[in-house]
Amino acid sequence: MTRRKVVVAGGAAVAAVGVGGGLAVNAFAGETTTDTASSSATASETCYTLTSETTEGPYYIDADKIRQDITEGKEGIPMTLELKVIDADTCKPVKNAAVDIWHCTALGVYSGYEAMGSGGGGGGGTPPSGAPTDAPSGTPTGEPPSGAPSGGTGGGHSEPTDDERYLRGTWKTDKRGYVTFKTIFPGWYQGRAVHIHTKVHVDGTWTDAGYEGGHTCHTGQFFFDEKSVLASAEVSPYSTNSTTRTTLTEDTIYPQNGHTGGLLYLKYDKKNIAKGVRAHLTMGVAPDETHDSTDTQPSTSASPSAS
Repeated sequence: MTRRKVVVAGGAAVAAVGVGGGLAVNAFAGETTTDTASSSATASETCYTLTSETTEGPYYIDADKIRQDITEGKEGIPMTLELKVIDADTCKPVKNAAVDIWHCTALGVYSGYEAMGSGGGGGGGTPPSGAPTDAPSGTPTGEPPSGAPSGGTGGGHSEPTDDERYLRGTWKTDKRGYVTFKTIFPGWYQGRAVHIHTKVHVDGTWTDAGYEGGHTCHTGQFFFDEKSVLASAEVSPYSTNSTTRTTLTEDTIYPQNGHTGGLLYLKYDKKNIAKGVRAHLTMGVAPDETHDSTDTQPSTSASPSAS
């Protein structure tokens, strides 16, 4: 059993914990949209194999912000992320779970690790117009950020370098297993496809201090299809990210198994993705098991700093 504790600044944030999945669900209502996959899950789609476990990556910060809106004013395409957590064995919703998400900015920088920079969160570049012509064939070029772990698993942890916590948050699943976050469409950095990290914690207790005790039953990542990433790359500030982008098929962490591997269902205006993106996915987890780091090691060719 692992123990985690969330310290919440202010009672109002604690009071808000009881309101699961209600934030910004209709943020983009009324727009003309296109689905990159099916936009609605049927009952038959909610019972399926376990969602793939993947590496935690070096940039996880345990027990931080209890909130649904994690943007902190960061520039980017607004995105509503709705997740449903179910027991993959019984297909029943997992209620009162604590779900963490964290991801980089449009320019590939993680809060808490700004001193490490990114694989190339620089500016002045030209957005990609298609699949990269020089696809990475092995270890990404250049040195990993200072302080990044050595070794080839991609699962080592780096200690934070600063107190920033944007684009990170924890929220409670409601009685139907749903949790909703307001964030931005992530950018990319050296050696990785566009992604969001997640953890699901169960059997803990929600208190005035936040969430305590329990164990982590799922550690994974969410991914974005190529069409949506190319569309985002036309929008500022993503268009200033000059880093060579790794596509989904080239990524050494993504298990290449579709929605079971974390590929999100996306909905957005095909002609204007800048208006916002709605993303959703059902996660099948094993509540009685502990998966707090990684069960599937990525290829040894992956850079440990690019997780």
